[in-house]
Amino acid sequence: MSVTLLAGSATATASVAAAVENPGAAPAATAAPTAPVENLIVGYKASATEASSNTAAADDANAKGKKAGKKAKFDRRLGTGAALVNLGGATAPADAANVMAQFRADPDVAYVEPDTRAYAMAVTPNDTEYAKQWDLFEPTAGMNVPGAWDKTTGSGVTVAVIDTGYVAHSDVAPNIVSGYDFISTSSEARDGNGRDSNPADEGDWNATDGECGVGSKASTSSWHGTHVAGTIAAATNNSKGVAGIAYGAKIQPVRVLGKCGGATSDIVDAITWASGGSVAGVPANATPAKVINMSLGGPGACGTSYQNAINAAVARGTTVVVAAGNSNANASGYSPASCNNVINVASTNRAGERSYYSNYGSIIDIAAPGGETRRATDTPGTVTTPENAILSTLNAGTTTPGAESYKPYQGTSMAAPHIAGLAALLKSANTSLTPAQIESAIKTNARPLPGTCTGGCGAGLADAAATVAAVTSTPPTSGRENTTDYAIADNSTVESPITVTGVTGNAPATLKVGVNIVHSYIGDLKVDLVAPDGSVYTLHNRSGGSTANINQVYTVNASSEVANGTWKLRVNDNAGGDTGKIDSWNLTF
Repeated sequence: MSVTLLAGSATATASVAAAVENPGAAPAATAAPTAPVENLIVGYKASATEASSNTAAADDANAKGKKAGKKAKFDRRLGTGAALVNLGGATAPADAANVMAQFRADPDVAYVEPDTRAYAMAVTPNDTEYAKQWDLFEPTAGMNVPGAWDKTTGSGVTVAVIDTGYVAHSDVAPNIVSGYDFISTSSEARDGNGRDSNPADEGDWNATDGECGVGSKASTSSWHGTHVAGTIAAATNNSKGVAGIAYGAKIQPVRVLGKCGGATSDIVDAITWASGGSVAGVPANATPAKVINMSLGGPGACGTSYQNAINAAVARGTTVVVAAGNSNANASGYSPASCNNVINVASTNRAGERSYYSNYGSIIDIAAPGGETRRATDTPGTVTTPENAILSTLNAGTTTPGAESYKPYQGTSMAAPHIAGLAALLKSANTSLTPAQIESAIKTNARPLPGTCTGGCGAGLADAAATVAAVTSTPPTSGRENTTDYAIADNSTVESPITVTGVTGNAPATLKVGVNIVHSYIGDLKVDLVAPDGSVYTLHNRSGGSTANINQVYTVNASSEVANGTWKLRVNDNAGGDTGKIDSWNLTF
């Protein structure tokens, strides 16, 4: 199968024993204040009475204030042992400096400094095109990315962009790590050979109509992978171009799409390699990705080849993000969008409605900005509202690479990297998160679409700041995963429990059950999810024959079940000769 592009006072009186270290040091020099000061922080030497007595510190503050002609009052003791001295309100810098001079002249004072203010560091990036990136910051339909940058920028995480490869661009180059070209056929790769270690985008243009099958049209090169890469991790605060969502992360370009798209066999190998698996004839990946973005797809239900590769990638700890498709149809009819174990992303426009082209359906997990370069009623092929699309890094070459550029694109191809970038932010902020936990956090912390979505857009519009805050404050899936091994003996039944608390109401109609069972013959096994009230939902019933291991995410309509309580994964072995274990399982609400 070939696939194509889917283009954020009470005064203390108690005596304390804390004291300032280095009692013999002279009072530290502090720059004169340049803004009004309300409080001073005074550190006394350990030998001074004021270091251990709040009463003495209060008397000293009062006396020094009088000498400087200003009010000064002991407020409280800091955790370090230093005294906080209140100047009675905003005090002009020169007057505050006079009070500080009185303290500094006292040999019992180790240091004195103004109680200055700190501010969130997520200031507006100085990238020259940032103001056009509505998808990151606009309150209506942006993804609230700046609010997440105070806590994480994606540092330490590699995101594999399985796409057309990468054409050199100075706004992405600082965040590129070595990738690979998985296109097997020389004519499709346009680089004179098959697979190699150079993932450079050689262009995916088609010279004539029909060249790539009936109905295909001549086209220029898209430089699609570079556009996706810029959305995820363009260099930021470099006074150039655009800002990336996870600009501290690294991009691993993995080339699978060339002339006339790409083959499933190549993409499956790319998924395996990018996530740290082994592919015959290909060197090991030195920097395996913790997030994979696939803004690609084609018609048809998810095949076994795709599903096996995705399952294995997730088992290695890699979150897989895919585009829903651009056919204004149910995503269940497209692949890899219809695969299990992925985060399936629909596209929204600047008004927060489902983009007219975006696929939809019950299998959509989340929506993210994908933009619209034209309205649904505009003539197909025209570009009437470029300001409402997703601006990112590109190239001006029509066939082979030319000068680097920036251009707005629309598509679920543009929505998916928003979620891949968010996944990188989450993994960086909390390295213990599993792919299931990352998906759960994104969905749980989404906000309702401000517009409409006929057909279904999953949990809503992703919110980066809310999601990052959730995973950095409390465990996002406390009590929703069991990693204890439970042995599966011949002709026996074993259960692994998960106790769920803190979830309001019933379980969802799309409860995700992640199952990782190690067993040499899964045709022996019946696997059930048992709800807290004893209701049984069959996940796997003695299918698969001699296939080894179950590593899959199942979707269960558990909307009639109260979410809180003890859920169980029940495994029944119905034959002899093969044994195994429940390695782990999880619930995603």
